[in-house]
Amino acid sequence: MRLNEVTYNDAQPIEGYGPGFFRVGGEVHEGAVLVSGAGVAPWGGYADVDSLAALAGQVDVLFVGTGADVAHIPTGVRDPLEAAGIGVEAMSSPAAARTYNVLLSEGRRIALAMLPV
Repeated sequence: MRLNEVTYNDAQPIEGYGPGFFRVGGEVHEGAVLVSGAGVAPWGGYADVDSLAALAGQVDVLFVGTGADVAHIPTGVRDPLEAAGIGVEAMSSPAAARTYNVLLSEGRRIALAMLPV
C-alpha cells in the first residue's frame, strides 16, 4: 500500500477535538467554530445564521457538526442557506470534521460549522 502525505495548501484542517474545544490549524478554539477558506471564527450556534449565510457564493456545501450525536438542523437555519445556494449536511461533529478534512484535501469549496462535543 502506498501512503501519501495530505496537502491542504492554505486551508486549515481539523486536527482534533475534545470536551468543549477544537484544534484547527495548530490552535485550540473553545466552543462552537466556523471554519472556511477565510479562516476560523467563533460561531454562535443555530442562532447565528447570518455568519453562515455570508458564505453564499464562497462554498458549495456547509457541513454542520451537531455535537456528539447527529441531530436535525432547525428549518430556520437550513432554509435560508439552501435558498442562498448552499448545500447543508448535518452529522455529528466528529464525523463532520473527518468529512471536512477529506473534501478539503480534494480542494472542494466547503465550510464547517461545529458545535462542541
